[in-house]
Amino acid sequence: MISVNGKTALVTGASSGIGKELTTIHAEHGGNLVIVARDRDALMKLKNELEARYSVDVQVIVKDLSLPSAAYEIYEEVKGYGRPIDFLINNAGFGGIGKFHEREWKKDLAMINVNVIALTALTRFFLPDLVSRNSGKILNVSSSAALTPGPMQAVYYATKAYVTSFGNAVSEELHATDVSITTLMPGATESKFAKVSGMDKTGAFKKALSARKVAEAGYNGMLKGKLNVTVLPLGQKVATAVMPFIPKKMILRMIRKMQEVE
Repeated sequence: MISVNGKTALVTGASSGIGKELTTIHAEHGGNLVIVARDRDALMKLKNELEARYSVDVQVIVKDLSLPSAAYEIYEEVKGYGRPIDFLINNAGFGGIGKFHEREWKKDLAMINVNVIALTALTRFFLPDLVSRNSGKILNVSSSAALTPGPMQAVYYATKAYVTSFGNAVSEELHATDVSITTLMPGATESKFAKVSGMDKTGAFKKALSARKVAEAGYNGMLKGKLNVTVLPLGQKVATAVMPFIPKKMILRMIRKMQEVE
């Protein structure tokens, strides 16, 4: 596994959940950080904790990734630091429960902007720099939701299918380089994400993984240059294994019932 001591990782959605754990793991390895989220207070608290505990340098960027200009503004600000990004970790994302035709469109549009547009744009802006140095890694945080359509979370599941397909495709385009893209696909995970989206009230989150466990698997997979890293609770592992043998309509019905708020 490569050494990350002194190397810089940019992490979006860094203020809580999997993103916060990923920043902590990188700092534990002696890596510097650029942390991005909307919550300035949470970012500053995290910056102070990591710098004091691990003697690393942490830069803070407060940005709303649902805004179309956000990704380019982040790239330009980072370029001004004069320090290359060695690891791009596209972790930011959110979901939401409800029937598509009843949900507020502005919320779903913001979800697409964060989960798809910002992730794609940040990859496009930073990837040429990694390729020109023939060094660096990208970790895109997708979800096991990418494996099937998701009634009651139609847009969220679709965005994660995009993240996985996009990351896998571009990874193959980089086959002749030393740059890799890893896609992390966790199952239900304990996080602020679940509470904000309302998913914590569904049957899918009865046995959720710890954010630390998911982050460790994703981070280690990124360092090894793995294509995909899937981390699932036992029950979800079994369900995923038998899914190819179940009629599609039955799967959709099962997912719908599981996603309905109890």
